[in-house]
Amino acid sequence: MRDWNAGQYLKFEDERTRPAIDLLARVPLTDPKRCIDLGCGPGNSTELLARRYPNAEIIGLDSSDAMLEKARQRLPHLAFEKGDISAWAPSAPFDLIFANAALQWVPEHAALLPRLVAALNPGGCLAVQVPDNFNEPSHVLMRDVAARGPWAQRLGGAVTAREKIGSFGDYYARLKGAGCSVGLWRTTYVHCLDDADAIVEWVKGTGLRPFLDPLDEAEQATFLALYRSEIAHAYPTQFDGKVLLPFPRLFLVARRS
Repeated sequence: MRDWNAGQYLKFEDERTRPAIDLLARVPLTDPKRCIDLGCGPGNSTELLARRYPNAEIIGLDSSDAMLEKARQRLPHLAFEKGDISAWAPSAPFDLIFANAALQWVPEHAALLPRLVAALNPGGCLAVQVPDNFNEPSHVLMRDVAARGPWAQRLGGAVTAREKIGSFGDYYARLKGAGCSVGLWRTTYVHCLDDADAIVEWVKGTGLRPFLDPLDEAEQATFLALYRSEIAHAYPTQFDGKVLLPFPRLFLVARRS
């Protein structure tokens, strides 16, 4: 995929940051020495870590130059590194590995999670939140529009760009097997947005990227027009003109023995 558009992502910064706040609130650590924010994006989640743990060494890691530029502007006193989570191999362990809305882009969770746990100090925590909206209309309709247009063959890989999110039992087994105590929960956020166009703008910054990136400008406009029409039917206007976007997310906090 092309590099991320940090400005597009930040159009809904408050809504995107709410799950990170909820995730961090469940982390039991009081004084971690080393923390890393995997897939730190523009630094909104990293800022939360810095506020809660002002005495910790905090690092942000992301594969996007555009996101890292925004993060460094936002938090010039912190260290940010470019890197791929799937290949991340730290030279020293961490007390907290935080990954908010990032691991859905990383394949093979069955192998990934034990590897992340192995990068923790004893007593350290792995805290993860991933969107669990693959079967929500917002994402089902992406795949439907992709499958029935002239771009169908080119967009075949877009469906598998995100890792399939497993069940509670899947994650419990992987993390218990790695020697952790495990907390798991699922929250559906209901975002009140201006209209169907706002839903399209939201997912343009994330889930739509694998579908739009292979298309030229004219094809993107056609795809978005078809998708927007479907979204307007799937998310009806409320009495006040707004639309409601339910957004389920899966959370886990695992503490290494």
